[in-house]
Amino acid sequence: MTVATVTVRYFAGARAAAGRAEETTVAGRSLDEVLAELSDRHGAPLVPVLKVASFLVDGVTCHDRKKPLPAGATIDVLPPFAGG
Repeated sequence: MTVATVTVRYFAGARAAAGRAEETTVAGRSLDEVLAELSDRHGAPLVPVLKVASFLVDGVTCHDRKKPLPAGATIDVLPPFAGG
């Protein structure tokens, strides 16, 4: 039996905090549920980043964090960027 997954991609400070560029997790859960799992998995370094990050699901800003994520979706974790 194959488990449906979503891909989580980390950028900039989120990548450093997670210690990886990307990973997968189970599909069918909401963004809030996935973020809770990632917080538990990576702990203190990632939690503050997730609190201030923006999230794209398949390239579109996620406005409904309670909606189940479809199999094959990609979540981009974008921390605030500095610069000008």
